[in-house]
Amino acid sequence: MMSPNNYSRTLIEIKQTVKTRVPLIPFAGIARAVLNERYVLSLVICGDTLARRINRTYRKKDYSPNVLSFPLGEYEGEIFLNVRCAEREARAAKMNVRERIALLFAHGCLHLRGLRHGTVMENMEKNILKKFGF
Repeated sequence: MMSPNNYSRTLIEIKQTVKTRVPLIPFAGIARAVLNERYVLSLVICGDTLARRINRTYRKKDYSPNVLSFPLGEYEGEIFLNVRCAEREARAAKMNVRERIALLFAHGCLHLRGLRHGTVMENMEKNILKKFGF
């Protein structure tokens, strides 16, 4: 039997499938702030090709999204974060790429928590980013 201490932190595994330098972002801290402590999260940092393929396969939509979230269980999920799309969006909005990636990650975590787009989600995103100095 596992002790309660084994559930004291959100576990996050990060896989990078695209060759790009990803800015330093407190992914684990953001995940802990949004998700249950017992949550096990897989973060796949990818580009357009994989994001489009996953979107087409699992959502039947043919475009490259900026982020995709898939709950796998009550305390388990996976996020695909398309850094190529995030870079383009940051340039178009004249914003910092690091901040855009952090926002998309927080957005994906909030979807895993069950939130949908809207004012509540936007306010939570702002509060999370502020908490982490963005």
